[in-house]
Amino acid sequence: MSDQNQSSQSLAAPINTTQADFEADVLKSDVPVLVDFWAEWCGPCKMIAPVLDQVASEYAGKVKIVKVNIDDHPQIAGQFAVRSIPTLILFKNGQVETQHVGVISKGKLIATLENSL
Repeated sequence: MSDQNQSSQSLAAPINTTQADFEADVLKSDVPVLVDFWAEWCGPCKMIAPVLDQVASEYAGKVKIVKVNIDDHPQIAGQFAVRSIPTLILFKNGQVETQHVGVISKGKLIATLENSL
């Protein structure tokens, strides 16, 4: 039961993933997953972080927001040919559904998510 509660809580805020957890967190997720490829030094990444926090809360249970720090996990970024950040990739059923590079408005992000739900 506590696993279920923990799982629900993790959907309410972005979660950080690692190479070891990426498959479980993203590819095997039973809900669509928006992956934010970012780095601490990236100004535009910091600009969209509050938007991602809001979307994670508003779409809890419908979409999971997962963050990948490309400095800590360059293998994951390489696997999906991430060359610029921020890069947002939406996964559905373990497959890439859509991708966006650069800062995105909350409205455009929500429209993208709604099209994929």
